[in-house]
Amino acid sequence: MLLPRYYFSDIYTDLYDYFLSQPHTNCSFKKGDMLWNMGETIKYVYYIKSGITKTFIEHEDGYQKILFFHSTGSVFPGHQNSTFKIEASIGTQALSDVETLRFTREDFYRMYLENHSLNALCFENYSMYVNLLLYESAHQEYNNSFIKVCNLLYLFSLHSPSNTPYRIDLTQKDLSDILTISLVNVTNNLARLRNENIIVSHRKWIEIIDYPALAAYCSNETRQS
Repeated sequence: MLLPRYYFSDIYTDLYDYFLSQPHTNCSFKKGDMLWNMGETIKYVYYIKSGITKTFIEHEDGYQKILFFHSTGSVFPGHQNSTFKIEASIGTQALSDVETLRFTREDFYRMYLENHSLNALCFENYSMYVNLLLYESAHQEYNNSFIKVCNLLYLFSLHSPSNTPYRIDLTQKDLSDILTISLVNVTNNLARLRNENIIVSHRKWIEIIDYPALAAYCSNETRQS
């Protein structure tokens, strides 16, 4: 059974040659560039060839919540006919240099209708988004901050940008922005895990050194069977 994921990659890799055969523009972004600016609605759909992006939503009071990360072999933001107001509150930023294939939303929708494999993958990908959002709203919301941190470290380790299960490429600020808890709370919870010899903190990443102990602290809805 699939678990919620915050990091999306290699979902559309098998369709790369098909994407190349369709009308597109090669677009490069430097670290820190925005792929999707605040205040915009969906204009383009990107296939990520390399690099990592983060997508976040900004509340009107100024705080940001990180929704998820995308990397090689993923498509973002996908496509639907409707335009939702919330799109203007969403931003996507390059966390490294990023290479993409860019499609207009009209072309991508045509491709979606014509290619059954693309249609099926888009459906599954949206199902993953829904699963994550349901997990956060119906489950993670009610955990205490320590269990929230443990759950996030565990889930992120299953889909790591470095492809190293025990390496978590997130900063303490990232953890705070994903979980919408204070940085002080995150710091204190990580200190507890360090004191129990479950993790080691490095600059901008976290190493899990006792995976079973971390899993034992996670909620039942989070752990693999």
